[in-house]
Amino acid sequence: MKKPDNTSKQTYARNKKAFFDYEIGKKYTAGILLKGYEVKSIRQGSANLKDSFIRIKNFEAWLINMYIPLYGHAFVKEYNPRRERKLLMNKKELKELLIAQDAKNMSIIPLEIYPAGKMIKVRIGTGKGRRKIDKRSKLKEKDLKRQLETELSGRVSF
Repeated sequence: MKKPDNTSKQTYARNKKAFFDYEIGKKYTAGILLKGYEVKSIRQGSANLKDSFIRIKNFEAWLINMYIPLYGHAFVKEYNPRRERKLLMNKKELKELLIAQDAKNMSIIPLEIYPAGKMIKVRIGTGKGRRKIDKRSKLKEKDLKRQLETELSGRVSF
């Protein structure tokens, strides 16, 4: 009997601020080169994508400033929780990301870390930074939508 796949909707870490600070365009999926104890720490849900970003160096993608705390049962003398981690992507995607990195006002941001079978993947997106005015208008829009939903749910009664 096959085990049900309940990992499809699970995420280990999500960068909520990225959707607020950036206008996300195209999204990509990449594998991450991790140590064994880092994988265990991520599976405990203790990874953090805040303030992390992606750079293309020597035609390789690197995830910079992602925080993965040391796994509690690991015996490691020197550990840097914010070390650079290599992303595994194909050449076509790397070319597109290199073009996006060189474009004006474009950034490459990690959006979420999620399981893919036994592996851990990261979803990344290219985005243009939002101005303060745009952020305010988005908050106002969200607030109006919330108010409208509460008014509609209050009026409809069975």
